[in-house]
Amino acid sequence: MRVVPDIDSTLSDWLAGAAAIQREVAAAIVGQERVIRLLTIAVFARGHVLLEGDVGVGKTTLLRALARAIGGAFERIDGTIDLMPADLVYHAHLTEDGRPRVDPGPLLRRGEDLSIFFFNEINRARPQVHSLLLRLMAERSVAAFNREYRFPYLQVFADRNRVEQEETFELPAAARDRFFMEIEVPMPDDEAVRRRLVFDTRFHDSDRLVAMVPDGLLDVAGLPAAAAAIQIGVRASEALETYTTALWGAVREPQRYGIVLDGVDMERLVMGGASPRGVSYLVRAARVRAWLEGRDMVLPEDLRDVFREVMAHRIFLDPVYERRRGPLVHALCRAAFDRVAAP
Repeated sequence: MRVVPDIDSTLSDWLAGAAAIQREVAAAIVGQERVIRLLTIAVFARGHVLLEGDVGVGKTTLLRALARAIGGAFERIDGTIDLMPADLVYHAHLTEDGRPRVDPGPLLRRGEDLSIFFFNEINRARPQVHSLLLRLMAERSVAAFNREYRFPYLQVFADRNRVEQEETFELPAAARDRFFMEIEVPMPDDEAVRRRLVFDTRFHDSDRLVAMVPDGLLDVAGLPAAAAAIQIGVRASEALETYTTALWGAVREPQRYGIVLDGVDMERLVMGGASPRGVSYLVRAARVRAWLEGRDMVLPEDLRDVFREVMAHRIFLDPVYERRRGPLVHALCRAAFDRVAAP
């Protein structure tokens, strides 16, 4: 099996850049190595990401640090209940001499050079804002001022506070499907890491932590071409294709694969599963993971490692089971791995 530089000699520099991103971000954001790895996969797969987790686990700081490491033009907006779609596009205000003025908003301020758009606490924004974001994520474009603005380098990163329910708006299924991955940021398990986070004052200043990360470790303008080269260069065997479609079928129609979960009516559990687009995202992520591991061939372990983050939010449950969504979907994914034989 060939190593990655033989896929395309220019990708060796990108592989070094990917390693640098993981190393530098992990130095500032401790205890989240897997999350940083998944975010790196999303960067090189050119996919949008939604982070979830409890309050205070560092979601916002992590995304700020990642954006700094990637480089390029960066904009941020904070979700609030009174935020409207126009607030993303323009800013209307009075100048010092009292004259009205309209300036570009965060989406348009950097023009087509915008590479990272960070939406903080996205579930605090209204559905009208989600609708605009949906087009932005799907087409990397937005219509404003009688013209269309395109953002060829854009990736959207967002986080969601899943604890508070007041004055929040759940993301519709269509919007969630546009996120390449939904990644949970857990509380670190390691006791030594927890002590550092509590007692080491370095971790009490998020601005200082973000400033520790070197700025612009990647050539943002070259990322789309590098991502395309990875997808072309990393192959999937026919056996791997069969395995992938079987896993897809197992989470869409678990009863057909003999999957049984305690206390669950398997005929009723799943209302709908991932679309072909969602499964293509799974393959994209697996190819990038294989590349990061120095391989030009996707293995079953690549699929399994990214499966939950890419597929879980694309599995739609019967409303009676929705309140138990997290543990049920995770159990369903594990059962699919057990029932579908790997090549």
